[in-house]
Amino acid sequence: MASSTNAQKDSLPQAYGVLYAPSTGSSTEARSLDELLTSDIRFVRVQWIDYVNLVRFRVLPVSYFRKLFSQRGSRPGIGIAKIALGIVGLMVADGFGAVGEYLYVPDMSSWRVCTYAPGHASVMGWFREKTPDPRSGVTVDMCPRTLLGRLVQEAQEKAGVSFLLGVESEFILMSATEPEPVFVNYADWSCSAATRTGSVQSVVLEEIVSDLLAAGIEVQMYHAEAAPGQYEVITGPLAPLEAADTLVFTRETIHNVANKHGLRATFAPRLHTHSCGSGAHTHVSVHGPATGPRAADEARAPTLTPTERSFVQGLLSHLPAVCAFTLPTSASYLRVEDGIWSGGTYAAWGTDNREVPMRLCGPQGHHHFELKCVDATATPHLAFAAIVGAGLRGIVDGALLTVGDCRKPVAEMNDRERAEVGLANALRLPRTIADARKALAADEAMKDVLGPNFVRPYIAVNEMLEKFMQGRDERETLQKLLDYF
Repeated sequence: MASSTNAQKDSLPQAYGVLYAPSTGSSTEARSLDELLTSDIRFVRVQWIDYVNLVRFRVLPVSYFRKLFSQRGSRPGIGIAKIALGIVGLMVADGFGAVGEYLYVPDMSSWRVCTYAPGHASVMGWFREKTPDPRSGVTVDMCPRTLLGRLVQEAQEKAGVSFLLGVESEFILMSATEPEPVFVNYADWSCSAATRTGSVQSVVLEEIVSDLLAAGIEVQMYHAEAAPGQYEVITGPLAPLEAADTLVFTRETIHNVANKHGLRATFAPRLHTHSCGSGAHTHVSVHGPATGPRAADEARAPTLTPTERSFVQGLLSHLPAVCAFTLPTSASYLRVEDGIWSGGTYAAWGTDNREVPMRLCGPQGHHHFELKCVDATATPHLAFAAIVGAGLRGIVDGALLTVGDCRKPVAEMNDRERAEVGLANALRLPRTIADARKALAADEAMKDVLGPNFVRPYIAVNEMLEKFMQGRDERETLQKLLDYF
């Protein structure tokens, strides 16, 4: 019996689950305008997402949208005031004003039929200068999609590296928000009671997933989460720019389908002090050319490649600054605490450890990292740019991994245990958004990676967002969270 059991173990593959590679991580293909503008499409939502994570769009009749591409000798696009990225409510952040206009150029590779809104399609785009600059041409460094696209290109050019990202979208369904939120149920984590046949939440969830699938988005699963009325939809990994665009579409689908059935969906980071918050846990895998062994830090993570180890070190070293993008609101820091499975407050990683910001997942040779210090108040393109940029900096610098595999929560470790994993002087995550902004302002490497022409205005907008989201009392602050996220 023992020999039979051993033989069975030997025959088991070391890998498990679905294995992804960059060639399998795309859901779009190039198609002509005539193929995209089918007879059932009547309107096109030319949309962008700003620094405060609001989706904004202009709705164009399909006849006018087609005309944009029929003018020979003229660049297709619509005019958007340069103030667009600096608006918070009705306030304007420092550095933005009434003068100037961008040309917003549709990126047809981002085209998706709005399966949640019959007759509509959506397309993302690029902010471009109307008149070329002698040095930078028409490129706008402040454009979120341009920033992410630049870093993806740099990763290929400087290191031959590419990335795949997938997201767990956690949200709460409510039947009312005033005078207090009313949740669709109080069932427990993954409990069948949360999705009873015929319930409005079950109908909504199935329609959300059906609409995503019909739009060409891979849905891996959905299930009930632990907080009242909370659910999670998990979408598959894609290249960074497509992943960010897809996340925008996913959230729009969730909001719109819930609204159609008389519910409200919120991605607010935490509504319950006595229960779980809602995150946007982001799974990242690093793909690059094979490299030789690197003995200097191999003992810290023997199953990771040198490129993966440098990526981890780069991200951990700059994680306080990265949080200014991945946890961009005051509410974000109510979710991230030690001891509540939200990633903890120490810059660390660990194999299947949900109390560190970077959880190592998957088998050797097919690893990926779950980043838990991300929530849905973050603009996807900016959060992904910060993650990719910090990790890329580590890869390009050949950074040696100084932190070992944390097999228990860092907050529960004694001094000896922390020293053993390189955390004797553990780097802590910011505890407020103001602290995160300070970390970003002080991180010269991240400012260099992202570019000062972007970082300065982002900080100005984020400062205004913090003030704007603060209500006169706790109830008004909560209502703003529900209204905006």
